[in-house]
Amino acid sequence: MDNKNENVSILGFAGSLRKDSYNKMLLTAAQELSPENVKIEIFDLEGIPLFNQDLESKPNDKIKIFKEKIKAADGLLIVTPEYNYSVPGVLKNAIDAASRPKSANPFEEKPTGIMGASIGMIGTARAQYHLRQTMVFLNSYIMNRPEIMVTFAEGKFDQAGRLTDEVTRQKVKEFIVALLQWIIKFK
Repeated sequence: MDNKNENVSILGFAGSLRKDSYNKMLLTAAQELSPENVKIEIFDLEGIPLFNQDLESKPNDKIKIFKEKIKAADGLLIVTPEYNYSVPGVLKNAIDAASRPKSANPFEEKPTGIMGASIGMIGTARAQYHLRQTMVFLNSYIMNRPEIMVTFAEGKFDQAGRLTDEVTRQKVKEFIVALLQWIIKFK
């Protein structure tokens, strides 16, 4: 059976709250460059409170919605900046809050792709590797290749936030096609 035309839903979220975040721009580019049969819904992490284990069985509405969207999606696309050699606190907090209680972990066996953009030369490599460790613990099915670590991001997007670098645009297209194939393996 040929599944490459199968419809797939992906929930995408960026680990930044900044309005003009390059990672949000990269996520929007992935949405724009996706094949017709791939729908990427973008979820904004703004408003997710700090995780408090005392409240894990009574999550607030934003966390409930986030968990429901993760569960309903065929796969995930996480786009992370790198702060201090690691994953931003807002992203780690959102994942922690959504993954609890352990018996209601929506990341369980969820096909997931990770990419990121940075103004530096390393392009979020360390953050992505730390995020992979977290997602492996949550038993998410992390796509290994291709990897996208956009370097010197400030020169790859225009004033409107559109990804203009043609090499990066092509790599994002290839990444989304690979993520589509990865998700179909587990559907």
